[in-house]
Amino acid sequence: MIRTLVIDDEPLALQQLAAYVGKIPYLTLVGECQSALEARDIIAREQIDAIFIDINMPDLNGMDFVRSLAAPPIVVFTTAYSEYAIDGYKVDAADYLLKPFSLDDFRKAAQRVKRRYDMEMAADLPLPPTDAPTEEKPLHDDDTIFLKTEHRVVRVNIADIRYVEGMSEYLKVHLENERPIIMLLSMKKMEERLPSSFVRIHRSYIVNMKKVKEVTKNRIVMDADTYLPIGDIYKEALTSYLADKYLGR
Repeated sequence: MIRTLVIDDEPLALQQLAAYVGKIPYLTLVGECQSALEARDIIAREQIDAIFIDINMPDLNGMDFVRSLAAPPIVVFTTAYSEYAIDGYKVDAADYLLKPFSLDDFRKAAQRVKRRYDMEMAADLPLPPTDAPTEEKPLHDDDTIFLKTEHRVVRVNIADIRYVEGMSEYLKVHLENERPIIMLLSMKKMEERLPSSFVRIHRSYIVNMKKVKEVTKNRIVMDADTYLPIGDIYKEALTSYLADKYLGR
C-alpha cells in the first residue's frame, strides 16, 4: 500500500481528493490537510509515500512546500491554473492534475505514482550474501549501516542508535541528537544486522545497551523522559547480557 497524504485549502476539493484515494486499491489515506504547514507536521511524524497537493494555498504554496522538503515523497500537484504545469515537473512531480478533474484523471495520476513507487522499491539495496559460518551475531567490517528511508539511502553510525522501535511493518530508529529514521523493515532483520551490544527487550524494542541509564525489573530507563518496557519472553536474553557486565552482589 502507498501511504498517501492529500492537501488542499478548499474543503470540498480536499473531500474529493480523499474520496478518490479511497477508490484506488493500492493507495491508503494517511491524512487530510488544509495547509502545507499542517502537512509538514504529519510528514515529520508519519511515513508518507505520496502526496496530492494543491499549488495555490495560503501561508505556503504547494510548490514552495515541496521544494522545502529535504526528501519529498512522490508528488502530484493539483491546481486550476495550467501555467503551473511546467513548474510542477521542474520539481520532479509524478503528475499534474488540472481542476476540475475526474476519477479517471485521478486514476491515471495514481498509476504514475505507483510506477514510480515500484521503481523506487525495486531499487532497494539487497542484503549481501554471506558464506561465513553462522554466529550468535553477524560480524561487521565497520561501524556503520545503511538504512533505506523516504526514497533515499542514509548512512548511520551504529554508535548513534539509541533504540529501535517497531511500528507494524515499519521501524523507527531513534538516534542521538538527530531526527528518528522511519523505514520499512522487520524487527528480526534489524536485530540480525546489529552488534551484540543491541538487545531485544520487547517485541517492539531493540535497545543499544551502551545508551541505557538504568535497568529495573520491568523497564529500561534511557533518560529522564524515555522508559521502555521489558517483555517477559525477552528477560532471559537481557539477563544474560547483564550477567557479563555486572559487578556487585
